[in-house]
Amino acid sequence: MADMRIAGIGGVGNPAAVGKSGKAERHAVFDEILSDAVGKISQVQKDTETAVRELSSGGDVTGAIIAMEKADMTFQLMVEVRNRLITAYEEIMRMSI
Repeated sequence: MADMRIAGIGGVGNPAAVGKSGKAERHAVFDEILSDAVGKISQVQKDTETAVRELSSGGDVTGAIIAMEKADMTFQLMVEVRNRLITAYEEIMRMSI
């Protein structure tokens, strides 16, 4: 059987230099992205609660319905992202080294 050589991916760079470079520090880290997303979802939920409270005191029905649908869609998106992350994690855990 002939020797097989596997070429590198290329373009990845030096992982050790990522933390030291000023350019890499400007990029958002994964946990910051998730924290920001959860914060935005929380803000949408607060806006929905405000719209429903205003509706109970004679506010705009259309605005309340739009706010509720927006909150529902963002929650469904969050759940789907969570499911995809769990699936990816499980797939990585099944990999053999």
